[in-house]
Amino acid sequence: MFVQGNQVQPVEAGEGAVRKLLGRGGSLMMAEVAFEKNAVGAIHSHPHEQISYIVQGSFEFNLDGDIQIVRKGDSIYIPSNIKHGVKALDDDSIILDVFTPQREDFVY
Repeated sequence: MFVQGNQVQPVEAGEGAVRKLLGRGGSLMMAEVAFEKNAVGAIHSHPHEQISYIVQGSFEFNLDGDIQIVRKGDSIYIPSNIKHGVKALDDDSIILDVFTPQREDFVY
């Protein structure tokens, strides 16, 4: 499967954030989420394992109450059912998220 990122229609992922579904197959899914400065990805949990990679910008990342600043090049592993959320600290901050199994609620 090839996905041309510039042809994927973004969907709203909360105020000040948009998500693009960039690939899915088998048990894996990858999504890119772009944030405006101060946009929040609310604290939540889900049964999926997740790895988040900071593509651009920086975030205040809350992983089960452990709050750290993450920047371009950093990554975070999020086990199943662990509460997590973010706040973008810069304009045009981007996270690349990989999930297993796929987040069926993201399919559009």
